[in-house]
Amino acid sequence: MTSAVFENKSAIVTASGAGIGRAIALRLAADGAKVVVSDVDDAAGAETVELIREAGGTAVYHRANVASDDEVQALVRRAVEEFGGLDLAVNNAGIGAAPQPIQDQDPAAWQRTLDVTLTGTFLSLRAEIAYMLEHGGGAIVNTASIAGLQSTAGLTPYGAAKHGVVSLTQSAAIENADKGIRINAVAPGAVETAALANLPQEARDGYAAQIPMKRLAQPEDIAAAAAFLLSDQASFITGVTLPVDGGTLVRGS
Repeated sequence: MTSAVFENKSAIVTASGAGIGRAIALRLAADGAKVVVSDVDDAAGAETVELIREAGGTAVYHRANVASDDEVQALVRRAVEEFGGLDLAVNNAGIGAAPQPIQDQDPAAWQRTLDVTLTGTFLSLRAEIAYMLEHGGGAIVNTASIAGLQSTAGLTPYGAAKHGVVSLTQSAAIENADKGIRINAVAPGAVETAALANLPQEARDGYAAQIPMKRLAQPEDIAAAAAFLLSDQASFITGVTLPVDGGTLVRGS
């Protein structure tokens, strides 16, 4: 069963084979969008498509490594070829590196994190905006992190990349504010995805205890925020990075 919030609109969601990306793809499809599910895990991406179709939505899968300009350009073309255009995009792909002091960080892990998380967002924005400028505008949401809004010891590559995503969001938003393209970001805190679900219950409880709301976010919490920012309800909002963190940043201030 779908709603009409995004009726007749097409969307791309990168890294939507699982976790936050899957929740966003499911939410947009439930709200009426036709979704291009993208990932580098073909089986996971196909599963997201099947879940959307089982719920009465419309989706196709397209494999794309966002660190490759050619693959990102092909992803945008697929949306246009499959659904006649591109109205919405969620640039969700991102990876981190093992927590370590900066002097112990592996330069290769640093580079890979920036290639996917920061350069991947840049390449995605570049391709999406180029299309939207020529075809009536659109709305884009990037997945940042509260690690991009505060310093995070031990997470140097991830934090640097996510700070970059926040900056990219602001710059692209200002450049396109009068051109019919809105660009915002969501900044999740601790989310109960596979990475946290695999931790011992004691560790998960420890994360939750540090959050003022005393619970971990669910992927659907992030999806709801992204859907709002993409919707016409947010028609006068651009350049914003919206924390979805249960009050974590407020507590830290």
